[in-house]
Amino acid sequence: MSHSLRVIARLHSDFSTKFGVPRQSGLVEALRAAVIFEPEFRVPEAVRGLEEFSHLWLIWQFSQNQREDWSPTVRPPRLGGNRRLGVFATRSPFRPNPLGLSAVGLESVELHTPKGPVLHVSGADLMDGTPIYDIKPYLPYADARPEASAGFTGRVDRTRLAVDCPPALLERVPPEKRAALLGVLAEDPRPPYQDDPARVYGMSFAGLEVRFTAAEGRLTVREIDGLS
Repeated sequence: MSHSLRVIARLHSDFSTKFGVPRQSGLVEALRAAVIFEPEFRVPEAVRGLEEFSHLWLIWQFSQNQREDWSPTVRPPRLGGNRRLGVFATRSPFRPNPLGLSAVGLESVELHTPKGPVLHVSGADLMDGTPIYDIKPYLPYADARPEASAGFTGRVDRTRLAVDCPPALLERVPPEKRAALLGVLAEDPRPPYQDDPARVYGMSFAGLEVRFTAAEGRLTVREIDGLS
């Protein structure tokens, strides 16, 4: 028996490529994005009452990581790509069904726009244009489990980088995007297995190309330009 899912919406964010997208939702709360429904689902009644919730679950598609085959084991980036674990013990995008799950903050619900209801969210870890299959309210009494064990993720240090960005370069970023960009850079966008202090990395963000180096716990922004 085959099943099909319908795309109900797409998320619009500042990430035109995968590089730089936070590895989990909620790590950079300053990030802002918008959920815009597909024409069939642009019905204000469908989001009635949603404004009463502070957070949402988004069920979405890893649209840039689709494969015909799948592997029972993967190499989690948090382990440096050096150890294989079962795919169902990770949040790897390379899954039998390329589905993602993200908890995001709901900043506001804009009911009447030319594109129907728009959900303004924070902390999303999704690329621009990501297809969304479902939206559900986050329920603290059922969804929060402070006593939960973190598996291998609890045994790996999560370090943030100190970010040096010259004021003249930061001025090239729209004021409302600056905190989000600095938060993304502090999360270290580099793949965990890359640690070349001489390498200049490039990341697209909010229509800008951001180039940086990183060494000894410090990230230095070298250039910020508009995308060509």
